Order: sequence, then C-alpha cells, then structure tokens
Amino acid sequence: MGMVKVVGLVLHPRRDCGAAIDAIVRWAQTRDVTVLGLHDEITRIDCAAVAVSDREMVERAGLLVSLGGDGTMLRTMRLVEGRKTPVLGVNVGRLGFLAEVDLPDLPDALSMIDEHRFTVEPRTAVRTVLPDGREVSAFNDIALVRVPGDGLAHIGIDVEGSNFVRYAADAVIVATPTGSTAYSFSAGGPIVSPNVAGILVGASAAHSSFNRSLVLSPDEQLALDVAATSGRLAIEVDGIIQGYAGPGDRLSIIPVPAAAQVIRFGRTSFYERARRKLRVEGSAQVGGGDPGDAVVVDSFEQSRYEVLLGGELAGVLNYRRHGTRLELTHTEIDQAFEGRGLAKRLAAAALDDARRRATPVLASCPFVAGYVARHPEFSDLLAPEGTPS
Repeated sequence: MGMVKVVGLVLHPRRDCGAAIDAIVRWAQTRDVTVLGLHDEITRIDCAAVAVSDREMVERAGLLVSLGGDGTMLRTMRLVEGRKTPVLGVNVGRLGFLAEVDLPDLPDALSMIDEHRFTVEPRTAVRTVLPDGREVSAFNDIALVRVPGDGLAHIGIDVEGSNFVRYAADAVIVATPTGSTAYSFSAGGPIVSPNVAGILVGASAAHSSFNRSLVLSPDEQLALDVAATSGRLAIEVDGIIQGYAGPGDRLSIIPVPAAAQVIRFGRTSFYERARRKLRVEGSAQVGGGDPGDAVVVDSFEQSRYEVLLGGELAGVLNYRRHGTRLELTHTEIDQAFEGRGLAKRLAAAALDDARRRATPVLASCPFVAGYVARHPEFSDLLAPEGTPS
C-alpha cells in the first residue's frame, strides 16, 4: 500500500482512548492524513476526527486502528472482513492479546507503517447463517451455548455431508486458529499457531463419552445439527449472543481464509503473546502495583482462580468440580498483599465466571459464603444444599 492518506479509528466503548487519539491526530496533521471515527463513538469525545458511518469508514480508510482490547480488535476485523485494509491493534488499558502495540509505542508504530516496516498476518474467519436468516462472522469463534435452566447442547457434527460424531455438552465451539486461545482454550482445546489453516470444533464440559476436539481443513464441509433432545441454545459470535437455535436447526459453517489483515512489527511472536495471555508463567515484574490493575485468571490446571498484581501471584481461590457444580473451597491472600481488597476481587470474579458458564456454586469457603451474603445479587448461583452431584 502507498502512503496512508485516511486512517479510521475504532474505539473501546468504555475505556478512555483520549491519549491514543491525540497521538494519532498529531501524527496525521504533520502528514496531511485524514482521521475518521464512527459517529456513535467519536461524538463522546472532543477530537479532530471526522465522524462517518461504518460503511464510509471501511470504504475510505487505508488503515484501521483499533483502540482498546481484544473485543475492540475483533469488532474492527469484523468491520473490514473481506477487504485488504490492514488493521493495527493498540492496547488501551488491560493487556490485550490480538493488539500489536501498547500506547507508548504508538507514534513509533505509525512511523513504521509510513515506512512500510511491517508485515501483514492474514486471519481466518468463520461465517454462518443464523436461523433467522442473518449472516454473521467471527474471528475467534461461533459457539452454541446451553441456556441456563434448559437442557444440554446435543449437537451432531456433520463433516463432508455425513454425521461424524455427536456432543452432549454445555457448549459446542467452532473456533479459528486465532480463537484457539479464547473460549476453545478454556474448554480444553489446543493452542494453534495462526499460520495453521484449520478450524477447531470442540465441546465445553462434555457429558458425552466423546469429548475430544476436532481439527478440520477449511475446505471440508462442516455443519452443526441441533438434535431433537437438545435444550435451547444461545448462538455466541465472538462472545456476543446474536441469536438462538433449537432442535432441528442446522448451522453450516463457512471458513473465510484471509478475511482480515493484521499488522505485525515482529517484536513479539505469537508464542510470547500466548504465554503472556494464558499466564503459562509469571512475568518478571515484582512488587508494588495498584489493586485496580489486579488480574484474575482461571488457572484450571491447578483448579484455582489466581489474582495477579504486577505479574506476581497475590492470592488464590481454590475450587473443585463436582459434575456440573463448582465448589469454591478456600481463599488465601499472600501476606504481602493483604488489606487491598483482593479477596473480594477473587470472589467476585469466580462468581461472575460461574454465572457466565451457568454453573451452580457450593460456597464451602467461609469468605465466599460471607461475600455472597453481603452481595445477594449472587445468591441465585448457590446450588441447593445436599450432596454435590
């Protein structure tokens, strides 16, 4: 691509992107570059970007810049799906995975784009037509998820025109390689290099004897058949509910190779970013840290939620799984980090996670039980008393 003349901005709905927008506008002014923003996003802030519609932005911009986290990056990729317009991801706030640069590196990154010192990584999307006839695309995953109170997802996986296997599960997930580190990963799927051309199919909390993931070639025909015995299912597209499916519905999945082009500067590899995101090991930073920056992760290999502050393990909330139930057994905060409200952060995160996964909770940890008593909005998650099923 020649010199970029028009840059489009896509903003996180809540995080403050002011500093990033200022840096881009300053860079643009010295180069006679036009900066566009989306009507409903730009009107929130006072800046020199021109407000346009989604369509006009996609048609005019030679470069799209996503300011936010992974959700914003996925939305930007869906916006430009099928076009050659490259996308630069800028982390604003929490650690993102898809984003390539953090805020302080933004001016350098823009200069490198000017000088063509970057590579472009094509990303595969998956597309389907919802039962209501709308077409949707995802760059991470399309998932059929059990609706709380309804039956399990009973889904036949149809490959190349014949039924290969059937899952009974809380959710069935079709993921791209990009999405291998998202929902699919928490369901036990493999980490897949973005250079692999493939589609993953897997189940979360499978109740069927068959619980393995499948990896298909993008040119193999894939369809999901919702069985007569299935409960009602939410259809999540990159984590956002876009519709519902029920017994008899069939979703054909169409892979779209190179549906978006992501800018890379070669500073960090996919594996470094994956290790950071999935916290396979602690970062080297120590001490200090603002409790607001605490990160809670589900370290499911160790059956515990961990709260990390400045990359250091500050506390844990242990759990046990009993069939479909989750028992929260014990909360412990490292002495060096006491008195910062981190135990509450752990309890709230664990309960939010249980709500997201529609998992009944047994609070045998006295701290968690006390927390639920003080926050009755979580009380509906508690499983009826009795033996863990």
